[in-house]
Amino acid sequence: MIEISELTRRFGAAGIREVSFTCRPGTVTGFLGPNGAGKTTTMRLLCGLDRPDAGRAAIDGQPYARLPQPGRRVGVMLDPGAMHRGRTGRETLALAAAVLGADRTRVSRVLDLVGLDRGAAAKRVGQYSLGMQQRLALGIALLGDPGVLILDEPANGLDPQGVRWIRQLLREHADRGGTVLLSSHLLREVEVIADHLVIINAGRIVADGTPEQLGTTRSTLVRALDLPALSDALRAAGQQARPVADGALETDAEPEQVGRIAARAGAVLTELRPQGDDLEELFFTLTAPDREVAA
Repeated sequence: MIEISELTRRFGAAGIREVSFTCRPGTVTGFLGPNGAGKTTTMRLLCGLDRPDAGRAAIDGQPYARLPQPGRRVGVMLDPGAMHRGRTGRETLALAAAVLGADRTRVSRVLDLVGLDRGAAAKRVGQYSLGMQQRLALGIALLGDPGVLILDEPANGLDPQGVRWIRQLLREHADRGGTVLLSSHLLREVEVIADHLVIINAGRIVADGTPEQLGTTRSTLVRALDLPALSDALRAAGQQARPVADGALETDAEPEQVGRIAARAGAVLTELRPQGDDLEELFFTLTAPDREVAA
């Protein structure tokens, strides 16, 4: 569990002020805000890389620096570009494993987990693309098999397949009881994965709650010529299919996913559209310039 209480760090007129929120086990928390809002500052304070002027940040009840073997309990990814460019990917992970006291067999497992094959592992980090650097940095965070993950923009530089992959990896981590704190500019991706949303603007928390509490839950409305057949196809694919009053179906699946399921089942769709409020709308409303002045 991550607990941040009244955390304050001033850099002249900038910094963060009285930031408080909690990330519980089994959840993914999306930490959102414009550039300069205080996301990275909060994460650095949480990981003991800077000292607060006031307040407290704790992981499993302790400040990061007081945790026994913190690198094996908390996986941190804040600056992928900080890796030594002359070492290979495998050497980078092997050195990190030695520092953490992790089993060296974890190196090969993690390389497979983050999608870096033998050729990529043998390359020097200086030859890596941004997406490969992101995968390697995430691998370092996962080396100790930690229960808590603190990740700053982990999907930056990844292609759409990579974004989907990391979404699934983090969702599975949380479903196993892990705690994930994730900052990102990819609002739609956060909206899909997050159980808990925290929005920061001008150094202060302006929203904190579940998607339902913040009114950002979304679903897909669909109609078809043969609605029972479509309903059966959605359920067979592991998706919910709820009848609504006007003769349509509502499902939590994405519109593209619904379309693919319908195509495989041979169901002819007559309507397919997302519905519900949008996280993007909430984000821009709460981080508008006039809000910043008020904060």
